[in-house]
Amino acid sequence: MNANEMDRVRGLLSEPPPPTDAATAKALALLEDEMTGRRVRTGGRRRFTWPVGLGAGLVAAGAAAAVAIAVTGQGSPGSPDAPSNVDLNRQAVLAAAAKVELAPTGKYWYTDRIDGQSYIVRAKTGAYAIVGAASESFNWTGVKKGTGEAYYGRDLPARPLTPQDEALWKKAGSPSKFRVWSNDHYYTYAAKATKWRSDGPEVGIDPEGGGEFLGKPAEEWQNLPTDPAKLAEMFLSGEEASRGMDPAARARKLRGPQTAPAAIWRTSSILGGTPVPPKVRAGLMRALAARPGIQAIGHVADPLGRQGVALASAERTATSTGEYGGPKAEQGTYSHRQVIVFDEKTGGVLSVQDTLTKPGGRYSEMKSGFVINYVAVRSTGWTDTKPKPPAKLPF
Repeated sequence: MNANEMDRVRGLLSEPPPPTDAATAKALALLEDEMTGRRVRTGGRRRFTWPVGLGAGLVAAGAAAAVAIAVTGQGSPGSPDAPSNVDLNRQAVLAAAAKVELAPTGKYWYTDRIDGQSYIVRAKTGAYAIVGAASESFNWTGVKKGTGEAYYGRDLPARPLTPQDEALWKKAGSPSKFRVWSNDHYYTYAAKATKWRSDGPEVGIDPEGGGEFLGKPAEEWQNLPTDPAKLAEMFLSGEEASRGMDPAARARKLRGPQTAPAAIWRTSSILGGTPVPPKVRAGLMRALAARPGIQAIGHVADPLGRQGVALASAERTATSTGEYGGPKAEQGTYSHRQVIVFDEKTGGVLSVQDTLTKPGGRYSEMKSGFVINYVAVRSTGWTDTKPKPPAKLPF
């Protein structure tokens, strides 16, 4: 390293002056180019927008510093130092997508997932929410056919949803069982877990399995395009987006913004259940962020208390009646939306959750942001050895 380069390093390590509007806007443009896959052509040769090498790396670091100020909101929107017309929430999601491209690969793909449904316990000392019907599923699949696959499941204990709910639960005497209205009948959930099981209709071990994910060969997932527009056409529009939805919803042939909740679920199933290459994963995140009816909503906590950046569908209204014998407290109208939360550091999916936006009906005692039900990804990724389900409970 020569003297000039050392001077530049010292300059970067010292307290930098605030970036100008022009510098910030240029940095954001560089970030957008990098994350959307655009490239700059120079003299007929293709090069990355941020090339490798010490000198170029120093330039990139300076640009990244300006981007960090724009994305994290230092210099609040509307202030003299803030860029205009910048969606900081969307930029944060795109920044998370860029980090997916750094993910490693391996021989086995695994997912540890938690499902939960919220219910309201209307105790005399105050109503509180619990998570019932909670379960954890763990599965791994070999990328090549014949390398095996396994599925495990266990029931998780019912528990208060939040610390505030826990305080009200304790005020009610810390009961170990919860009697709540579930679908069309009362059901009692217990604060008790079961052991992992690997036999049954939904779990099992197949030493000869592997090589297939969501009904498609691993090769198909590995050879997907990386362009967000192409991925959106393949997975997030029309009939394809509604895969996994009930037949009645699919029959409505949802279009445009109406497909947003289905697009969120479809994206989460692919990112959590298939070994698509890192650049495909990043492209799918970008495709979802650009879909009609999808908005970036900033930082959100998932049901396991982890902070992430989130995308959400538009608000929808639901009404419950006494048609199936539901008590009066369970009847009425409320509004909600589907939310997907991404880890800001890795770009991985943290959770998909149905979130209350306007209290009412069965959720009249709750506040906006209350999680109605969820699927949380405890962990997922690659490994070179056959993984085992964790012994420790998630909470």
